Amino acid sequence: MAETEVDLLAIDRGSVTAPAGCGKTHLIAQALVRHDGPKPILILTHTNAGVVALRGRLDRAGVPSRAYRLSTIDGWAMRLISMFPERSGHDPAILNLEAKTDYPSIRTAAAQLLKAGHVNDVLAASFSRLIVDEYQDCNFVQHAIVWFAAKVLPTAVLGDPMQAIFTFGGKMPDWDQEVCVRFPIAGALTTPWRWRNAGTEDFGAWLLDARQRLLRGDPVDLRAAPPHVTWVHLDGTEDHQRRLGAGRTPSPTAQGSVLIIGDSTKPQGQRDFAGQTPGAITVESVDLKDLVTFAKGLDLASADVLAHVVNFAGSVMTNVGSNAFLQRVKSLQGGTARNPATDAETTALAFAAAPSLRGAVDLLVEIGKQGGVRSHRPGVLQACIKTLRSCDGADAATLYEAAVKVREQNRLLGRPLPKRAVGSTLLLKGLEAEVAVILNAADLDAKNLYVAMTRGSHALVICSPTAVLQR
Repeated sequence: MAETEVDLLAIDRGSVTAPAGCGKTHLIAQALVRHDGPKPILILTHTNAGVVALRGRLDRAGVPSRAYRLSTIDGWAMRLISMFPERSGHDPAILNLEAKTDYPSIRTAAAQLLKAGHVNDVLAASFSRLIVDEYQDCNFVQHAIVWFAAKVLPTAVLGDPMQAIFTFGGKMPDWDQEVCVRFPIAGALTTPWRWRNAGTEDFGAWLLDARQRLLRGDPVDLRAAPPHVTWVHLDGTEDHQRRLGAGRTPSPTAQGSVLIIGDSTKPQGQRDFAGQTPGAITVESVDLKDLVTFAKGLDLASADVLAHVVNFAGSVMTNVGSNAFLQRVKSLQGGTARNPATDAETTALAFAAAPSLRGAVDLLVEIGKQGGVRSHRPGVLQACIKTLRSCDGADAATLYEAAVKVREQNRLLGRPLPKRAVGSTLLLKGLEAEVAVILNAADLDAKNLYVAMTRGSHALVICSPTAVLQR
């Protein structure tokens, strides 16, 4: 990017509309590079993964750590009320994050603290200004937190109403009627830098035009798209095979990656698709629900403990054949098997005879070594093995707590992007690859469709019944 389109350091209170791939992160980084004041700039976003990604981009841009403080909105809210517990008047128990109502209570307490002006002097003494990323994802209470802080600090908020696909458990403020009223429009990013840098600027320009069409409720005609866009016709015959073919679309570059976008309401469908697509890996939700469920249900004294481990293996690895595997072990135990035990079956026999957490690790590892078996959910599998190993020699009752700890550690680490990833718009938003494949475009609303369409810098493959997408 040769020059910045908007000067964030010149905004006293305002908003910047930032369509996907138009240089929002670069704009933030350049503002921080130019910042030479004695106090850091406070940068807020929504998720821990977003914090990790943004910090990585800032590090690569050479932004000195002294220039900024980076946090999630909720994390900053927690620190605020922790520093001023008497003035915020919150129940200390909400900081334990054990109840579903804890985060909403934390936000409310922080908003009330800021509204009362109790920490105005602290804010002014601590930060030079405030920048909030991904502002379209704010709910009303988070919006209030930023608004009250903006009465003390010069504040710029950046976001795109067409990417507002999260809810975070609350009603979202309208971009035009609420956000831009509180934070008047200070600029808009209009250059498709992601695609210009990839040498596909005509593709990026078409996506910006498609954004405007979707925003107005007009149709998007794929027949008028540039050659970077491929339409796969779903006519009701062999649709699944056509989707599988689309999912195998290669990256145009040797080290490039492919994002395959499925139905967010059907995570099992995403996993099944990844299992049927060579080299594909699912992008997991940060809550790692299956890990926690496995840990909570593992009872070494149960007669079904072997089945519990083997069925888990079958949920995170392809071609395990859980039922057949368990039948083989049963026949080996009964002495009726004709063929000798494999290494995995031998390990299963040992585990069944003397169940242990170490034995569970050994069994998962041996199952993974079998011919034709691969993990299409390595994030869950590796987190499970890490959990089991951390409790080796301890009471199995501590396994659940260990799983929760590993889950929280993973939240802070972010998610590495595999070469061929399968997920939903909710999981893949913020990620970019060379190719994006949309498996069910007809099932996506305008915002989710736009998010899905803008993940790829070189190519887009859209599977749908018609070439005209109407929302």
